[in-house]
Amino acid sequence: MNPATPAPPPDPKAAAQRPASRWHRARHRLAHSIKLRLVLLFLLLAAAMTFVFVTGAQKAFSVGWREAARPLLIDYVDRLAADITVAGSPDVARARALTERLAVLTVHIRGPQVQWASHPEPARSERWRRADDGGVAGAEANGRRDDWGADWPRITQRTTADGHTIEFGLHTGVFERRPRLVGYGLAALLLLTLLAWLYARHLLRPLDAIGEGARRFGAGDFGQPIPVRHPRRPDELGQLAQTINTMGDDIRQMLDAKRALLLAISHELRSPLTRARLNVELLPEGPDVAPQREALLRDLQEMANLVSDLLESERLAGRHAALHREPVELPALAREVLGELQVRHPTAAAVAIHTAEPLPALPLDRSRIRLLLRNLLDNALRHGAGGPLPPVITFDAMADGGLCITVRDHGPGVPDDQLARLAEPFYRPDSARTRSAGGVGLGLTLCRLVAQAHGGTFVLRNAAPGLAVTVTLPGP
Repeated sequence: MNPATPAPPPDPKAAAQRPASRWHRARHRLAHSIKLRLVLLFLLLAAAMTFVFVTGAQKAFSVGWREAARPLLIDYVDRLAADITVAGSPDVARARALTERLAVLTVHIRGPQVQWASHPEPARSERWRRADDGGVAGAEANGRRDDWGADWPRITQRTTADGHTIEFGLHTGVFERRPRLVGYGLAALLLLTLLAWLYARHLLRPLDAIGEGARRFGAGDFGQPIPVRHPRRPDELGQLAQTINTMGDDIRQMLDAKRALLLAISHELRSPLTRARLNVELLPEGPDVAPQREALLRDLQEMANLVSDLLESERLAGRHAALHREPVELPALAREVLGELQVRHPTAAAVAIHTAEPLPALPLDRSRIRLLLRNLLDNALRHGAGGPLPPVITFDAMADGGLCITVRDHGPGVPDDQLARLAEPFYRPDSARTRSAGGVGLGLTLCRLVAQAHGGTFVLRNAAPGLAVTVTLPGP
């Protein structure tokens, strides 16, 4: 058994790019998501309101209540100092009993005879005193010096008759022993954020339905309207959905009217074209009228082909295109089509057919697939006539039992910016693909419609040189 191959060392550049890529995706998602921006706005508004409230409360207490509380605090500290002083000297037992009764209070006694602190961490109370802007050092460190900071030693310190200094303070450890409050506050903030996200998602959920409906309408599917929440009393998004539904109905009616008009005109044109062709064929043959007669027959045939293509495109563009499926061997059908095209394109005999054997005989609409192959090969022969090599048609079997058809010419190709529109009706990208070169711009459109009617795909790409058209037909 071969030993396991050691894993390659991690790429530092890739590791550095991953956080940047995640940050870029998060920023892009935030920039394009109304839901996330609403939640972020909610959080910023909550933080701003909290900051304004806390700052205003601090200002109110520091300006108004500070002046009102100073005499009360001085009187209270005087009473505490008198309570732990006996005959002008501090009594440690009384001080210890006071701090046991008032756990939040700290007492520091310094003097010639007594050195005692109620808590083993006096520096903590000192830090609290300075950080709370109570002492002179705290006031100076914060860039201001007010009366409260200047009078802090006079408020919290007392001197006994025998020269001892008693300093009172607050034990910050009592407050630090309650970290659950911070956890509760954080949990409440997260809960509020989650509720805001869910509510914003509920409010903006119609946007998803509106987006899906707009995509359906863009694809030509007008059968399912966009659902409207509370249709009797819709909100702004409901009104938007109703407006888009109305627009979809109008577009569907216009498309149906256009399709009906085009079908009616095409049907009506067939009869006069047939009569005109019959009258031309009944003209007496002679060397003087033969060229004009042949040119008129070609024009009439081109018009008849155009009418047939228009009718076929409208039939295939419908949502329920009727297909008469039967087993079709595509390589054999391609050889038949090339034999027919030799009348107009003598170079059709040189077209190479590449086939991977064996190929399945798929259930297809034979007449529509013949139309697809004829248009693809005719397009390749016309536009690849000046190329160094003849066109090539390739048949490949797919893993799902379907077939892949690729027709490639070696002509000048199509500009990349016009490639996406090449299968649109009546579109000709440049002077090389004009009416003089043959065709009216419906050939590739019909090929796309035939492929889609069979549940397949139609893809155009530049093969450099030439144009390559790939059609996939799914298996049974």
